Amino acid sequence: MGSVVVVGSQWGDEGKGKIVDWLSERADVIVRFQGGHNAGHTLVIDGVTYKLSLLPSGVVREGKLSIIGNGVVLDPKALLTEIDAIREKGVDVTPATLKVAENIPLILSVHRDLDQLREAASGSGAIGTTGRGIGPAYEDKVGRRAIRLCDLMEEGDLGGRIERLLAHHNALRTGLGAEPIGAPAIREELERARPVLAYAEATWKTLREAVRAGRNILFEGAQGTMLDIDHGTYPFVTSSHTVAGQAAAGAGIGPSSLGRTLGITKAYTTRVGNGPFPTEQANEIGERLGERGAEFGTVTGRKRRCGWFDAVMVRQAVEAGGIDGLALTKLDVLDGFDELKICIAYELDGERLDHLPASKAQQARVQPIYETVEGWQRSTKGARTWGELPAEAVKYVRHVEELVGAPVSMLSTSPERIDTILVDDPFRV
Repeated sequence: MGSVVVVGSQWGDEGKGKIVDWLSERADVIVRFQGGHNAGHTLVIDGVTYKLSLLPSGVVREGKLSIIGNGVVLDPKALLTEIDAIREKGVDVTPATLKVAENIPLILSVHRDLDQLREAASGSGAIGTTGRGIGPAYEDKVGRRAIRLCDLMEEGDLGGRIERLLAHHNALRTGLGAEPIGAPAIREELERARPVLAYAEATWKTLREAVRAGRNILFEGAQGTMLDIDHGTYPFVTSSHTVAGQAAAGAGIGPSSLGRTLGITKAYTTRVGNGPFPTEQANEIGERLGERGAEFGTVTGRKRRCGWFDAVMVRQAVEAGGIDGLALTKLDVLDGFDELKICIAYELDGERLDHLPASKAQQARVQPIYETVEGWQRSTKGARTWGELPAEAVKYVRHVEELVGAPVSMLSTSPERIDTILVDDPFRV
């Protein structure tokens, strides 16, 4: 039995979709363990494109069990819509192939409203959220007023839970200039969510049985390490833990059952939304990277900010998140540059730093210290062996390994899953 935890090592959007699809073919069980429908994977299989936000990547492969764990916050409407969209492409999604944790917290309209009201009221201080209610749903979970999927089974208890939820949200809505919402509207919304109950299960038990049976398990994270609520560029972060350790709590499984951690890492750096970005290139270089890399968000379509590879940030993600190996993606986007730059340290108020400081004010002031390396003119697109890569590209990859302190286990050279150089199979025992 083997298990692999897949996380992003930057600010998300590292190209996890292709990698998790490649790994899901080798896995028996695929688990989403945090986040919501504010992040997505794009899978391209036999020329068909699947855009997934909540559904684990294994759902498009026959014979795989997909699980949405308790660490996720679930928008029932978004899930049912996504299931319908996948079915239209010929994928059979049933309660036998998809399980949802019965204790998962629900995202409701009040959460989406609050998310958007706050962003609108924040002006230049807005975080840049997707406005899909993820943050407010996590707040309610921690505040012990969330309505969970299992609550839909207890009709007699539901009225009190709705009252408690609205006592909190209507006070906030009034303060933000919005009309209060009545209990009947929430009850009607919950009624429409009842079809999700068909997928509800004590998924921690299902996973325990899979572990005992020696099945391969893939734990699939969303976003990236630098968006982690503790370890990221706070407050410009997501509302959950995005590091590998969350896989245990977010799936209901002991940490001893987690195997290797694979950090998906883009060969340059991108970010969606607001917040610090030391290596950002708001110039023709950034435009070139964005155009060649088709840098638009899977979920929102927002244009991504682009910049040079930040080895300091990735090294920090490796050390803080326990990453064992990297899946380096989008190497082909760097084709044709005469020279490339890699951030090897920061400067803050005249002092050299080997890490990104925790303070928001300091993060905004750090300046990158670059090392310039030779680029390459020959295409790397579609390469499937080291021998097909230009020598300069191989040097770039090896230097990245040295700077971040982790080996490259997989190297991706195009969106197609077969265009992958496998160095070390993450599922090896």
